[in-house]
Amino acid sequence: MNHPAPLQTNQATKEPFIRLRRHPNIVVTPPRLTDADALVHLLNDPRVHDWLKGPPYPYTQQDAESWLKVTTDASGELLGKLECPVVDGCPFSSLREISDDGTDTFIGSVTLDRWGYPLIRDEIDKKSQLVKENFQRAAGDPDIIWTIGDYLAPSHHGRGIMTDALDTLLHDWAIPRMKARHIIVTAFTGNVGSVRVFEKLGFTLRETLPDFEDVKGRFRGFHVLEWKMDATRAPGTS
Repeated sequence: MNHPAPLQTNQATKEPFIRLRRHPNIVVTPPRLTDADALVHLLNDPRVHDWLKGPPYPYTQQDAESWLKVTTDASGELLGKLECPVVDGCPFSSLREISDDGTDTFIGSVTLDRWGYPLIRDEIDKKSQLVKENFQRAAGDPDIIWTIGDYLAPSHHGRGIMTDALDTLLHDWAIPRMKARHIIVTAFTGNVGSVRVFEKLGFTLRETLPDFEDVKGRFRGFHVLEWKMDATRAPGTS
């Protein structure tokens, strides 16, 4: 049986972090207000933004600063509850590569949020009720449906980093600390790499919705993948 690794702390900054299991030079930390320039750079790269639905494009400095204000506040609130047996979210979202001299570089993001039923478009009342129910469930409720958003700097593609990051966060945080038991994710059609990452972690392809929604000026389809925790086996274990 796998057990979650303990949180580590940067002795210089006192910042807590989670170290990846198979890439020990990469850690997941809380977001920082100083990440704005790195966010602007990555989220304007077509190899990144073309596969993301949420962030606006072009992505401005103001967009980055506003986003980081919200996310650092939310992360700080969660970090204040580390002593609680169940935490309603993940304060660790920023992927950073540690250099030999101890400095780090922001290379991507992984977020864990409650599912907002974005695939329901026409039945507005039904969608509102489902979202309300999902967001009102108490922390640790096994019926909460979660979702994951992620991106990685193109310079680090092809190394298995995102698979490791998601696997680490599932085992070392989402399952033991959030009691996550049900996750639904989407990826744009054509995003083969993202689909493969989730399938490696035990997600199954539930459906593909071609030309589903106008995203940033053109219609895009979605792959929908789902994971439900087996009572006897966590994702990525054998």
